[in-house]
Amino acid sequence: MSLTALMGQSVWDVHGVWVGHVVDVRVVRTRSESMQSHTVIGLVVSARRAPFLLGMTRDRQGRWGWLSELLARVVYAGCTFVPWESVDSSDTGEVHLKAMRKELTRV
Repeated sequence: MSLTALMGQSVWDVHGVWVGHVVDVRVVRTRSESMQSHTVIGLVVSARRAPFLLGMTRDRQGRWGWLSELLARVVYAGCTFVPWESVDSSDTGEVHLKAMRKELTRV
């Protein structure tokens, strides 16, 4: 599944409780000897924000400036971070988790 397909999907916990919509995807850059790739480490989910925040606070190299960091604190206030290990399935147009909503951490 592509990262853009995840954007805006509803997120449900293990008991069927709605967590919110995917508003951003967290990735880490990994470098091997032959190439550079990215690995998804988690999702940023919001019950209040619209799903259009992807990459809004980072420059082209993925760095955070002081203004971007301040903006991110305001924009992502109240959002929840879902580690990728907690995602059970995401291929049905919705994201289903292996964890309960109260076990997830705030961004």
